[in-house]
Amino acid sequence: MATGPQPFELRDNDANILAHLGDDYERYEGAVIQPIFMNSLHVTPKDQMDDQQRRRFAYGRVSNPTVDLFERKIAALEQGGKALAFASGMAAISSAILACVKTGDHIICVDSAYGPTRVFIDEFLVGKFGCEVTYVVGSDLSDFTDNAKPNTSLIYLESPVSMTFRLQDLRAVADFARPRGIRTVVDNSWATPLFQKPLTLGIDLSVHTVSKYIAGHSDLIAGVCVGCEDLMKEVHRVREFYGCILQPMEAWLCIRGLRSLGVRLKAHQSAALEIAKRLEAHRAVKAVNHPGLESFPQRELAKRQMSGTTSPLSFELNCGNAEAREFVKRLGWFNVGPSWGGFESMVVVSGEGSLVRIHVGLEDVETLWNDLEGSLDKI
Repeated sequence: MATGPQPFELRDNDANILAHLGDDYERYEGAVIQPIFMNSLHVTPKDQMDDQQRRRFAYGRVSNPTVDLFERKIAALEQGGKALAFASGMAAISSAILACVKTGDHIICVDSAYGPTRVFIDEFLVGKFGCEVTYVVGSDLSDFTDNAKPNTSLIYLESPVSMTFRLQDLRAVADFARPRGIRTVVDNSWATPLFQKPLTLGIDLSVHTVSKYIAGHSDLIAGVCVGCEDLMKEVHRVREFYGCILQPMEAWLCIRGLRSLGVRLKAHQSAALEIAKRLEAHRAVKAVNHPGLESFPQRELAKRQMSGTTSPLSFELNCGNAEAREFVKRLGWFNVGPSWGGFESMVVVSGEGSLVRIHVGLEDVETLWNDLEGSLDKI
């Protein structure tokens, strides 16, 4: 049976990257945390003004020392050559896609990808720039092999997807795509760089909505894209001319979030698995979707390509949509909200049917379960 590292295991190198990559106490007068570089401009010494080599930092739309430190940490965690930070997750996603496609290209995308990603593909790439798209479930490799065309330039993945938590076999998709010159991009926000490293499986670009687990405190909007140096040059050109670089203050907060990421994920994983197991046993619950459960249909794949699981999970209730909404309204500790990854527990319900998604936050597990159970018992 294929297994990854044991749950909660934080690799020594990852732990050092999270806490101490970029430390330079002597340079910053012994400061434990690197200061924030809030300047928009870096001047050039006069004796270097004729040097053809551009300085590492020149103008804030292109680069910044605080942003650079965050990027170096993420690149090291993902084991990629280069990372670039963006002003939002959608900025990272759209820039990664734009770096891989041109007018007339065909895209294969998982059908449960993040909603705004589909809107960007449908309304901008297809609607305005003449691209084609095929949406697939993505659970089987044949979903990709059977739908590839001569003009396919990109396969866009999200593993797990954010409502049903279906997985794609990242290595298998990469092995199919790379010899054919098809780029692969995966949204890795759910697993984070600690629990899944897509680049080591052959994926070209890994993107994250940093606002979720990496930042971890529900107080900023950010994104990041990681890949090999050559491809990231194309992503960098998109970021530079669209002007969507992450700002220094937010980058500093992202670095703060990284320092506690390992500890927070350990707590989220433990709490979510406990809640998922209890949901499975409740009479009002028809099915639970969480890659950490032994009953999860793709459990072996989860263990093969992820070293841990995080908190968002979904479950189907034994009722209709109206009663599912009443279930949500009765909850006291779970607030209705589309995002996740922070301290607070969140819940959303599908527009039809009885599928409910929760983010198990860092509140007391028994308190959260009592809240869920009390509402479930009324179904």
